[in-house]
Amino acid sequence: MKKYFKLSYIYAILAMVGGVFYREFTKYNHFSGVTQLGKVHTHLFVLGMLFFLLVGLLVGNFEELEQQKYFKKFYIIYNVGLLITVTMFVIHGIFQVTLTDLSSSAISTISGISGIGHLLLGLGVIFFFQSLLSASNK
Repeated sequence: MKKYFKLSYIYAILAMVGGVFYREFTKYNHFSGVTQLGKVHTHLFVLGMLFFLLVGLLVGNFEELEQQKYFKKFYIIYNVGLLITVTMFVIHGIFQVTLTDLSSSAISTISGISGIGHLLLGLGVIFFFQSLLSASNK
């Protein structure tokens, strides 16, 4: 349980850093438009901090949860997916703020990699619910 609370804390710190970076980077570059950087803060707070707070509480209530077949897969795939997604938001956002003219193939690549991150997040959620359902049946 403590492991998930620590991970939640790490995601909370990353979310705050992401929010400060977004605010300061856009202010420094005199950018006032919409950018992908604005999504970093929220994604890390909700999908990182809040989600792993709930995971920690559920692990505390369902002792068998961590021993379920798909739980380790959930943990790895979900975290990798979240980090890929957020990293692509940061990269795309920096290009948007600096008004770097990207080719359509570069934008497609960034969006594609971000999409893979989102798919991994979704797969991780499915594995988590499979684990939760299996643990709650015991």
